Amino acid sequence: MEIWLLAAATFVLAGLVKGVIGMGLPTVAMGLLAVAMPPAEAAALLVVPSLVTNLWQLLAGPAFAALARRLWAMMFGVVVGTIAGAGVLVGNVAGLATGGLGGALIVYAAVGLAGVRMVVPRRHEAWLALLVGAATGLVTGATGVFVLPAVPYLQAIGLEKEELVQALGLSFTVSTVALALGLLRVDAWQMGSIWLSLLALAPALGGMWAGQILRLRISAPTFRRVFFAGLLVLGLYLTLRSFA
Repeated sequence: MEIWLLAAATFVLAGLVKGVIGMGLPTVAMGLLAVAMPPAEAAALLVVPSLVTNLWQLLAGPAFAALARRLWAMMFGVVVGTIAGAGVLVGNVAGLATGGLGGALIVYAAVGLAGVRMVVPRRHEAWLALLVGAATGLVTGATGVFVLPAVPYLQAIGLEKEELVQALGLSFTVSTVALALGLLRVDAWQMGSIWLSLLALAPALGGMWAGQILRLRISAPTFRRVFFAGLLVLGLYLTLRSFA
C-alpha cells in the first residue's frame, strides 16, 4: 500500500512540474520511484502517464504542423537512439549515466540563469537536428530521462514560450514511445505493466492541470527563470541520487 501512495504522490508532483515548465515528469518520477523499485520498473510505470501528458501538451499548442515539419529529423534520431540505447537502463552503468546527466543539467541551468543564450542558425538545423535527436535517444535509453541535449537545442532555435512547450511535448511524446519499444526489445517492459502504468495516469493529469494554470499566469522572462531553476533542481537531484 505504501508503494502506491508513494507512486500517487510522485506523479502528482511530477505532473505539477511538467505543467509549469513543460518537462520534468520522467525525471521527477524516475528519481522518486527509484527509491522503492529498480530503474527499469520505474521506467515501465511512467510510460502511460508520460505518453498521455506529452500528447496533451503537444496537441494543446499553437503550431503542431509547422513544428513537425521543422523537427522531423530530430524525432527520427530520437527513435533510433532510444531503441539502440535501452539496454543501458537495465545494466550496471545506469547509475553512472544518471549522474552524468545530472551534472550536465546543472551546468546548462547555471549558464541559462546567468543570461547566456545559445543560438542555432536556421541553416544548420538540417544536419544538427539528426545528431541532437540521436544523442537524446541514447541518453533516454540509458537513463529514462528525455532532457539532454534536446532541451538546449529546442531553446537555441528561437521558439516562443508556447511553441517551446509544444516542441517539448512533441519530443517527449516520441521519446516515450521509443522508450517503450526499447524496453520491449530488452524484455524490461511486459504488457502487464500497462495496467499498473494506467493507475498512475490520474494523479499525473491532476498535477499537470494545476501546473498549466500556474504557467499561463507568468510572463515570458519569469517563465525562463522558472524553467532554468527547474532544470537546476532536477540536475542536483539526479546527481545526488547517483551517489545514494
